[in-house]
Amino acid sequence: MVKPGSIQQPAIRMSTRQQPLVLHAHSTGPNPFKIAIALEALGVEYIVKFWEFGDDPQNGVKGEAFLKINENGRVPALEDPRTGVVSWESGACMNYIRRVYDKDGKIGPVGTTEQDRVDFEKWEYFLLTTLGPMTGQTNWYRHYNSVKNPDALDRYSAQTIRCYDVLEAQLSKSGGASILPGRITAVDYHFEPWVRQHGYAGLSLEGHPNVGSWLKSMGARAEVRAAYQKIMKSEPPKY
Repeated sequence: MVKPGSIQQPAIRMSTRQQPLVLHAHSTGPNPFKIAIALEALGVEYIVKFWEFGDDPQNGVKGEAFLKINENGRVPALEDPRTGVVSWESGACMNYIRRVYDKDGKIGPVGTTEQDRVDFEKWEYFLLTTLGPMTGQTNWYRHYNSVKNPDALDRYSAQTIRCYDVLEAQLSKSGGASILPGRITAVDYHFEPWVRQHGYAGLSLEGHPNVGSWLKSMGARAEVRAAYQKIMKSEPPKY
């Protein structure tokens, strides 16, 4: 019973509009980082749910619990309780974030023409279909393949370096400032975690001064630092 003259405080509940997004991630692969960077850049609140490699039913990306979120068993996946949307594949996650949370086009195409939109998409797809997969295969044959295969390693290493050549030429248009001349966009966020892995892949950026300068400046950006810190400090789930 409420005493006369007193004010009854309503129960405080977080509405779906206020709930943070859930970024499913681990700290080894590059793709979760790009999504975290975009969320940080747009000021979208999110939490990180950490998953392990393997098929543990509750903790593993190949386990029953995670496969209900992403049938492909890969991170990132992104759950948005505000809309009920679940996305996976880093390109789909990134474009969902842009459509829903970047109404002003802060991290989207630099201009508004069809050419501007195509320029954004072609560099996004170049990362998703070429530079990323070539780097991934280089990492695989350098670190994980059970049988040494120098021919495969040489092929994928050379293809990754070729991608660096393409990126170097594009970055020369902005003096190494951004992949699309004019400003940093989600395209830069796509590339940063993959190019950052060049050392792990056993590759050098020697001969790619614009790529090296761009990577250094990206690493100093607030949204990039915050994203790496948040994912790297995430803890495995406790059940």
